[in-house]
This record gives sequence, structure tokens and C-alpha cells, in this order.
Amino acid sequence: MLNRCAKTCGKKKDLIFLRFDLNMPSKKINKILVANRGEIAVRIMRTLKKLGISSVAVCADDDIMSLHCRMADEVRSLGNGTVKDTYLDIQKIIDVALDTGVDAIHPGYGFLSESPDFVEACVDNNIIFIGPDADVMRLMGNKKEARRIAVENGIPVVFGMTGIIEEIAAAATDMPYPVLIKAAAGGGGKGMHIVENEDELLSSLLQASREAENYFANGEVYVEKYLENPRHIEVQILADKFGNVIHLFERECSVQRRYQKIIEESPSPSLSEQCRHELCDTAVRLCKSIGYTNAGTVEFLVDNDMNFYFLEMNTRIQVEHPVTEQRTGIDIVEEQIRIARGKVMGYTQESVTAKGHAMECRIYAEDPQNGFLPAPSKLTLYHEPRQRGVRIDSGIDGQCVISECYDPMISKLICHGKTRADAIEIMRDALGNYIVHTDKSNIPYLQCVIEEKDFIDNRIDTSYCKKHHDVLMNAMQNKRDAVRKHDVAALFLFHNLNIYFLENKDIDNVWKEIGYWRFRMNLIVEVDGYRFNVEIKKLNRNMLKCSVDDVCCEVYLAAADKVLVNGRTESLFVSETPSHDYCVHFKGLDFICRRDDQLNESIDYSHQDKLPDNMCFYSPMPGKVMKINVKEGDTVTNGTVLCVVEAMKMENNIVAATDAKVNRIYVCEGDKVDAKTLLIDLI
Repeated sequence: MLNRCAKTCGKKKDLIFLRFDLNMPSKKINKILVANRGEIAVRIMRTLKKLGISSVAVCADDDIMSLHCRMADEVRSLGNGTVKDTYLDIQKIIDVALDTGVDAIHPGYGFLSESPDFVEACVDNNIIFIGPDADVMRLMGNKKEARRIAVENGIPVVFGMTGIIEEIAAAATDMPYPVLIKAAAGGGGKGMHIVENEDELLSSLLQASREAENYFANGEVYVEKYLENPRHIEVQILADKFGNVIHLFERECSVQRRYQKIIEESPSPSLSEQCRHELCDTAVRLCKSIGYTNAGTVEFLVDNDMNFYFLEMNTRIQVEHPVTEQRTGIDIVEEQIRIARGKVMGYTQESVTAKGHAMECRIYAEDPQNGFLPAPSKLTLYHEPRQRGVRIDSGIDGQCVISECYDPMISKLICHGKTRADAIEIMRDALGNYIVHTDKSNIPYLQCVIEEKDFIDNRIDTSYCKKHHDVLMNAMQNKRDAVRKHDVAALFLFHNLNIYFLENKDIDNVWKEIGYWRFRMNLIVEVDGYRFNVEIKKLNRNMLKCSVDDVCCEVYLAAADKVLVNGRTESLFVSETPSHDYCVHFKGLDFICRRDDQLNESIDYSHQDKLPDNMCFYSPMPGKVMKINVKEGDTVTNGTVLCVVEAMKMENNIVAATDAKVNRIYVCEGDKVDAKTLLIDLI
């Protein structure tokens, strides 16, 4: 049988025909090291268990109790330190692979997944790398070379250039502003910055380079023309070592914030059938021209006239691959392993079908109302929705610490329905029943997005979140305001007092256990800062009747996690926060509650957070001080970047709000800080 493959001949890619024996013996893979963490490591291991393949997990010391470690057949520590010292340390991972006798390594996404050096290290040590060859990865990972290949194949591109910072900065006056800066050696939205004019270029280049170095161990950046309001469309590719290349249709990834995708769906509701066909065929043609193997994704920007432009290629499995899996029924990780073994992939283009509409929401530990700043904290309660058409890829289960050292993504919620409207409705219900009790999450924001009219009507593009910022922020607040806080107070109090019944099942009367309460029927309950006077009318293990600011409230226990609140069935999920308050899940939202009584006498209600004036600068989030740009005694002007705090791979500039003099610096570079830690003050 003749099969087509690509050979590199000089600078051009010429298609030639080679003969392969499709009956040639495939390589055995009995044990795989997963060189990653979090949800993607867990997701890969699920397929390994299905295939009967042993797994080896690697982890930093602070990850040792993570779900991916508990799922693995073997676990090896990469030691303590930064990401560069652990998950980005090629030699450490190779040493573990050799010591454990694995046959192959799956890199997942991020970290070393697009490192040609890592691929070569695997090959040099006779370890199968589950992904493309190093030469092809290096070719497509180089934004300049990838653009050249696209042009040679007749695929339109936008202006772009790469190189060292000094070279790019030297061309500042010739840039077609606005431009987009991004990591040359990675993807996923890490280190991306929009620059509107020449004055912003150098500082943005430096920041993007630091972020790229931190996340991909390569500080080289790429600059391209920023297209206003396009659609972001990507095509999933599978290719084996026999020249067979197929697409698994496209995904729409236009809903983004901070240049990172938050909602993906398939099929794209935006494309004409002709454009859809051309995009998929173009992606296949591009991959054939370079002899690509394994899974990959070709990304495009599409304008309102259905003109498309090659953006980049991700030579790895994509974060949003479950969207494609839910429509096609194809396990992409399983196909990756099959291809890596040297087998013909299990599908032809004709055999691939797609059904219904799939949508994915990325669940992040971040604060939407504070610029989407990362919000690392302790997770106190985790409960996944259980309903038809819902899939969750998560790296956590139960209580854990969401570390400031890694990406803020907690999990991915994927919903599949017959139509887009069905998928949206399933997603709405699933988000409302997804309990993630941490300091902050983006679930309330996602709820408002999928309920927003322009999103429902498919009036979206890459600027959707920016253009709808105020609308979505107001929607979040309105959603909270619409909830009757009196009911939350009653629900919280019922749960809180019922703990005594649950822990002491032989007690019929809670007053006998906490006699103080017999003489104090009036309590103060705080819900999200609102204080209510509560008078208890009747209480037992199954029922609470009370008056909350003279509003009658009734709570009845209906089932283990269900209660009747004023005759309506609601879920009952309550957890204690690290600060010893309580988080109550009610009507799809989370509320912070406190009780003012003898049993909670440690709570100080007289305390009021004092807002810092413009002369004191505090850390906006837990993180690490990456850089201090000033010294004590320096004179600074309004807009001067005083220091940089990084958390979850995102840098936050601390900027002077006035002309002043640096009085005192309270931290050093490399220090870990908490939210509201005083960093610098001015006089």
C-alpha cells in the first residue's frame, strides 16, 4: 500500500510517496509517565486505566497529595522549588522515566508539551514521546517558520515578527498598532498583551518575556497585528505515521478574557458551511505538508466576511479537546497512544461523525470583580453536578489547597445537547449545581455569560468579554441582589444548629445541649455583610421556624442534601471557611455567613476593612514578589510601576497613583505575600 508523507527538502516541503508495511509490528507501551499535573494528568490517567496501561505520576513536593498522584500506579517527587525546578526540569523527568522503566511519556498541555528539547531527550533515552517529532514541533513552534509554511500553502496570515526584545523594540516605530505580544514557545494565552502604541511596547515586551520564561522556560516573544473583533476558530487534527491526516471538525473559542479562552463550543455557530469546509481542509493540508503526526490543533482568526487567517499551531493536545470528544465519541488520548505505538489510527475521515452541540466552561480560581485576578486559597467543599449530558474534567476532589504556583484553572465543565440551545440550558443547570467553595471562582461570571442575550444569540467575538464587561458585572450583582438574604440566614442557621443533632443523634432537644440558647432566642446572623436579627420560633432536627428582621422563614429537611425553604426545594451545601466563617450555597450562588452569639464569640463584628489611601500599596492577591523597580528614597511619578506580584502565572503591576517619594519597601524580590500584604508606601 502506498501512503503519502512529507520530507523536508531544503527550504521547501515536497510531498513524496513512500511504501510502508502496515502489518509492521507496533511498539509495546505497558507503562506511561504523565509529565503534568492537575486535570489533564487525571484525564490522561483515566484513559490509561481503560487501556490497562500502568501510570507514573510526577509531582512537586507541594503536589504530593493531589488527585493525579493518588490515581497513579506509581508516584515520584520532583522535589521542591519553582515550576522551572520541577515540572519544567527535563533531566529530572527523564531520570524518573528511566528509574521507573516506562515505555512512553505523555506531556499533556503546557509545561514541556511543546518543547523539542524534551522530545529529543526522550528519543535519546529510547522513550516514546506521545506527540509529534521534535523537528516538526520546532518548526511549528517557531511562529516565524509556521507563518512561512502557511504562506507556502496559500494560507493567509497577518503581520508578525519574532526575535529578542531589543530587535523587536528597535522596530517600534514601524509596528501596525495595535499589536499582540505572546510567548513564542507556548500558547494557552500565557504572557499575552495588547499594545496600543509605541510608548507601551517596551514595558509590555519585558513583562511578556518574564511570563513566557516562567511558564515555558523560554522568554522569546512574538508580535503580530491585532485584529479587532474576529472569531477565534480552531481545527482538531489527528495524523498517524503513515501519512493519514484527518480533522475532527472545528471549535469556536471566541469568548476569552485576559486573552485566555473561558468558553469553547462545537460546532462553531458562526461559520458558513463553505467556510467550515475550507477551514478543516486547510488544516489537514497544512499538517500533510509538514509530515505532522499525532494530535494537534490549527488555529485561525475569522472575520465577519468569512475570511480566515492562520494564527498558530499547537503541537499537543488542547485544553478544550473534550468538546470534540463529546461530539465525535473519539477518545483523543487513546488515539494519541495508538499513533505513538506506530499503528494506523483507528478512524478515517469518512468514518468520523459529529452529533449535537458541545460546550465547555473553564472553572477558574479567580475574582471576576477584581480584574480576574487569581484567587489561590483553600478549597473547603467540592461537589460536582450529576446530570445527563454533563462531563467534568477535574484535578481535585474534596478539600485541597489551590496553589498560587500554578495555573488558576480548577476544572472543565463540558455539556452536550442536541442543539446549541440545549447545550446552553444544560450548562446553566450544571453551573448552578457546581459547588466550588474557595475564596473566589468564576462560576458566577460564567452563569451570567451563558444567560446574556448576545451570547445566546451568537453575537460574539474575541472582544465579547471586554465589550460586555459592565453588563456582566451588573448581571452578577443583580443576580445576588435578587436572592432573599433572609432565606439564606435561615438556611445557614438551620444547618449550623443542626450540626449538634447530627453529631449527637440521641439528643432530641438542642436547648438541652446548649442551654445558653434558652435564654437568648434572638440572634444576629450576617450574610455577605448584611446583618439580620433572627428570632427562633421553633427548632428540632428536621425543622426551623424563625423570624428574620420580622420576615417569616421556614426550613424543613427533605433529604441528605435537600431542604424546603418556604415550601421550595433547594440544595443544602455549607462549609466552614479558613477564616471560620461559613459558605452557604443557595440558588446557584455562594454567600458568606456568620453567627453572632456565645458559640462564635471570637468573631469581631466591629472590624471594618480600611481602604488603603493612594500612598500605601498592598498585594491584591496571594503570590510572589517577582520584581521591585524602585529603591527607598526614589522619586516616582503617577503611573510608575513600583513592583510586580505574580500568582498563578499572571503578573500584576503595582502602580503609583500619584507623584511622590518612596518611603519604605516592606518586601524583597522572591518573597511570598498574602492578599493585602503591605508592599511599599510613599510620602
